[in-house]
Amino acid sequence: MANEAVLPRFAAVGAGRMGRGIAIAFAYAGRRISLIDLRPRSDDAWRRLRDEARAEIEASLSGLAQLGVIDASQVERVAARIEFVNAAAAPQVLAAAELVFEGVPETMEAKREAFEHLNRHCRDDAILTSTTSSILVTQLAALVRLPERFLNMHWLNPAYVIPVVELSCHPGTDATVLARTKALMEEIGKLPVVCGASPGYIVPRLQALVMNEAARMIEEGSATAEEIDKATRYGLGLRFAALGVVEFIDFGGCDILHHASREMSASLDAGRYTAPAIVGRMVEQGRLGLKSGSGFYDYAGRDVAAYRRDVLSRTLGELRHAGLWRAPADETLP
Repeated sequence: MANEAVLPRFAAVGAGRMGRGIAIAFAYAGRRISLIDLRPRSDDAWRRLRDEARAEIEASLSGLAQLGVIDASQVERVAARIEFVNAAAAPQVLAAAELVFEGVPETMEAKREAFEHLNRHCRDDAILTSTTSSILVTQLAALVRLPERFLNMHWLNPAYVIPVVELSCHPGTDATVLARTKALMEEIGKLPVVCGASPGYIVPRLQALVMNEAARMIEEGSATAEEIDKATRYGLGLRFAALGVVEFIDFGGCDILHHASREMSASLDAGRYTAPAIVGRMVEQGRLGLKSGSGFYDYAGRDVAAYRRDVLSRTLGELRHAGLWRAPADETLP
């Protein structure tokens, strides 16, 4: 093991798929990172795990090279920034880390065991995070020696491709820790978003509703899988790539959502389609969105015409990327 002065500032605990994806994200951004396996293993078992992880990481980077995202000559250089660390060497590496990602299996027993190691070996000013997608940060904070320096950090797969990283804090998370974590994520090209300690974070909670409804439409015979996917890729998805979901509500009008929800709750399912109370209150208050000057966002003093052009530009950009924008016909057809 190299001396502490040159040890990586970042460590991913858990050498599974999430840990490997996080390691690639840091290495891609030029950062050295340790990928740590805390489970005691025989030498042969450790070498097999290390070689498997290294092969997957190199295959992922080679896939990017095959798509022209990076040059083939960069694969080995990027992969070399990832250090593989076994249980015996973990204490020294953890003691040097500024930011640690826990990514062990999704059980409280596994989390408790991992945080016992982190509590014992990490320095007091280290930021500890869990990449769990199913256990609330408020539950895990009790396992951490310095809970004010702890938050959940949900990466979207593949972790080295998708820019959004969801940061979920508990009431005791120090504001400076959150700010530092956001800054570190931005330094490696990620887009951190902050949410509370609620199940599903932001993206999984929204996408679960969409995916279940798509499966339900197939079950009902409303549309085929192929037609639903075409509609979501080039209709729903394309629009939400140009406009955020809440921005989309304001752009069309909160009253549109209110009326559409009322009709679908009556004809399909009240439990699934009844609008939340906030939508009704906003309609009653005349806060309809862009057309009334306020909605979920405040448009006071905003150049509305310029904003509409920007939205159109974003949408056209998505259409061009999808190869679906067509130039106007030169001739009048019969």
